[in-house]
Amino acid sequence: MNFPLTLITDALLVTTLVTIAFWMPQLNIYTEKYKPYECGFDPMGSARLPFSMKFFLVAITFLLFDLEIALLLPLPWAIQTDNLKLTLTTALMLISILAAGLTYEWFQKGLEWEE
Repeated sequence: MNFPLTLITDALLVTTLVTIAFWMPQLNIYTEKYKPYECGFDPMGSARLPFSMKFFLVAITFLLFDLEIALLLPLPWAIQTDNLKLTLTTALMLISILAAGLTYEWFQKGLEWEE
């Protein structure tokens, strides 16, 4: 009895959410939604404007720390290994290198948007 009730509840919930998601954007119509780009750039301006290097620097910093999380994610499972000192040393070295790079970038004012 629980399985059919769960299926009916899920189907009703999905139908309700899809209906709301379909009708909700049509209630708030304004001119920004009809522009071809919603990224904040003027679509009629020059396409050859250079991007700020600060943007790329912050994006690469984000990717590095995102990679750090991905590399350190298996660390709790790696603690069960026999060579615990090597695992922790490697993890702390990785964190130390990235922290030193972040500190250097911070002191060089690489994370500030204003020029």
